[in-house]
Amino acid sequence: MVSMSGHSGNKTGEIAEALRNAIIEQSIVPGTRLPEDLIGKQFGVSRTIVRAAIAQLASEGLVDQRPNRSATVMEPSWEEANDTFDLRIAVEAIVVDRLVGALTSAQVQKLRDHVAREVEASAAGDETRSIRLAGEFHSLLAEFTGSEILIRYMREMTSRCCLILSSFSRPHSSDCAVSEHYELIDMLAANDADAARAAMTAHLQSVVSRALIKPARKTDGNIADVLARYAVGAGRS
Repeated sequence: MVSMSGHSGNKTGEIAEALRNAIIEQSIVPGTRLPEDLIGKQFGVSRTIVRAAIAQLASEGLVDQRPNRSATVMEPSWEEANDTFDLRIAVEAIVVDRLVGALTSAQVQKLRDHVAREVEASAAGDETRSIRLAGEFHSLLAEFTGSEILIRYMREMTSRCCLILSSFSRPHSSDCAVSEHYELIDMLAANDADAARAAMTAHLQSVVSRALIKPARKTDGNIADVLARYAVGAGRS
């Protein structure tokens, strides 16, 4: 039997994940207000649970939460964007060093299967899914290190980078990103640490270079309509 506190915790995680996906997939863009009452009504949960979910996203750097004001999706500056990607490049170099020569054949296949889903999303013209899958590829690499610290930091940084690209972006080249992911897998499997590290750095730098510095548009229409797509399976008993 699940306790009430455990139940609330599960709901908080579900709402946080739904909101996180909406932000990463650019359905909710930077600067958009996140009214607790509206979100609670949309997901069928209390404002207390919504507030806890928003606090979780604020700790990840995705939401700006201040007293006596509606939380908003974070609007990172270009300087913050550069710092974030610089930190991510450093952390991903550690991930590469941990994985070179250590991946099992099953892990290599799981990476290839994931990139195959990126190819499908690209072929279907589903840019939002492509962006999310691209970030999840890097989180999956971190998972294979077995380090809880690396896993947590990579999940947060990939989410922040997706937010940054939705703040300063043009349609990214999914085909290019996919080819770079395949190249990374090949180098990790080939036990070439220097080449894998260089490929990872070049990949992340190219992600930045494919971004166009311009303000993102505000979310069109009613945020409730946007969140309706993410409410399925989240916050409903």
